Amino acid sequence: MGETMSEKILSKHAGQKLKAGQLAQIPVDLVLANDITAPISLREFKRLGVEKVFDPEKVVLVPDHFAPNKDIKSAEQCKQMREFARSQELAHYFEVGRMGIEHALLPEQGLVRPGEVVVGADSHTCTYGALGAFATGMGSTDIAVAMATGQIWMKVPQTIKFVYKGRLPKWVGGKDLILHTIGDIGVEGALYMAMEFTGEAVGQLSVDGRLTMSNMAIEAGGKAGLFNVDDKTVQYLKGRTDQPYTIYRSDPDAAYARVIEYDVTKLEPQVAFPHLPSNARPLSQVGQVPIDQAVIGSCTNGRLEDLEVAAMLLNGRQVARDVRCIIIPATQQIYLQAVRNGWAEIFVQAGAVLSTPTCGPCLGGHMGILAAGERCVSTTNRNFVGRMGHPQSEVYLAGPAVAAASAVLGRIGGPDEL
Repeated sequence: MGETMSEKILSKHAGQKLKAGQLAQIPVDLVLANDITAPISLREFKRLGVEKVFDPEKVVLVPDHFAPNKDIKSAEQCKQMREFARSQELAHYFEVGRMGIEHALLPEQGLVRPGEVVVGADSHTCTYGALGAFATGMGSTDIAVAMATGQIWMKVPQTIKFVYKGRLPKWVGGKDLILHTIGDIGVEGALYMAMEFTGEAVGQLSVDGRLTMSNMAIEAGGKAGLFNVDDKTVQYLKGRTDQPYTIYRSDPDAAYARVIEYDVTKLEPQVAFPHLPSNARPLSQVGQVPIDQAVIGSCTNGRLEDLEVAAMLLNGRQVARDVRCIIIPATQQIYLQAVRNGWAEIFVQAGAVLSTPTCGPCLGGHMGILAAGERCVSTTNRNFVGRMGHPQSEVYLAGPAVAAASAVLGRIGGPDEL
């Protein structure tokens, strides 16, 4: 019996052949934490009595959730990270002016490569599977141990293979594929399993679109979300990293827990209704849902391709009078490119707000909190009760095309209505 991609990567790192279900000690290539999770990890690191991290080139700290500092507490947390990074002489510490939302920043900076094992104290660390890495989120205590030893304990997950057939319709992208998938299998449909995304339709996606899909693997309970490395991946990595990497692919006779196939030829843009990402439905079945706010950004959909779609739809149009439209580039480079491309002017003239990179409203942090009774269509990844503010507010998840069109329409709608 052959091996899955996850089994191959974890076996290589462990130095022994591993199969799904086995518990093993795994060396890691990169350890990540942010301004919410890092302070806990740093406290536990200190309790371990270890003076130095296992490798200052392989520990990455990114204050992005409440940064630029929201208040005194967030300022103190960022200060802890900054002082730790300096004392440990970490090579990769990214703060205001040089930072970005962590899961967009690390791929952009070439810090993640195919075949690697990446762990982070953030559930959306699974994003990096889009580059053929085994990447997963862990608790802050586990991350403290990883910082100290460079190793983790992990049970090798089973894998579900998803096959997307057909050609992608216009306005349908990675966000729509993953929302449709989560809507089908549910928020626990891939619990502690690797999700392997394959098929001709995902081959049509850009790396940005694939990062979006891997990012939301956790919303189905997934341990990781992986794509095969192809020419698009290789081109994306060129100029970002000069480090060697190894490409792994699942064997034709690999053992999967399930194989699920979708024909996407007639798939519509998707909208996930409150209060679960699995409450997804086609745009044609949404009905008349007025909104108060539209957010385009986050580690899910704040990349250059997402902003390009928003600029295309907002160009020459106005955000509805009663709607607040907040656009957040995921990194400084993306922000700068948006300015160079003239998109910043388009956004401002349309009546939208263009923010510095930050997680901000995604987690109800800052810069877009909802009041009671308000509705927001958002390109973020979660729409739980109170996720973006008041527990009586509502968040509807969608891709950038639907979010931008909805900002203009004043209700949830698609670009073909403009």
